[in-house]
Amino acid sequence: MLKTKKFEIIDYLKNEKDFEDYLNAAIEEGDYKFIPIALADIARARKVMTSVAKAAGVSRTTLYHSLSEKGHPAFETVAKVANSLGYRISITPISKKRKKQYVNG
Repeated sequence: MLKTKKFEIIDYLKNEKDFEDYLNAAIEEGDYKFIPIALADIARARKVMTSVAKAAGVSRTTLYHSLSEKGHPAFETVAKVANSLGYRISITPISKKRKKQYVNG
């Protein structure tokens, strides 16, 4: 019988470059619901979820739920989590070609 194991991204997130690449891929993909999940994965890979929850001002259980597929975290929570992991959220202009695409639908 073939044995399978559930895929866990944190098994592949080993260093800061992996964390950055993973988070940037989540952002570039444009699936904004996935960004909090990616932040949670990074916190789990670093084994710092408790300190991240404290920095975000919520319980660890609440943070796990908030950053899950079923969660709907406030922007403030996402920003606090990103900050506690050493990331800054910033806004940068998109290229003119992509900007036109967004403006025109």
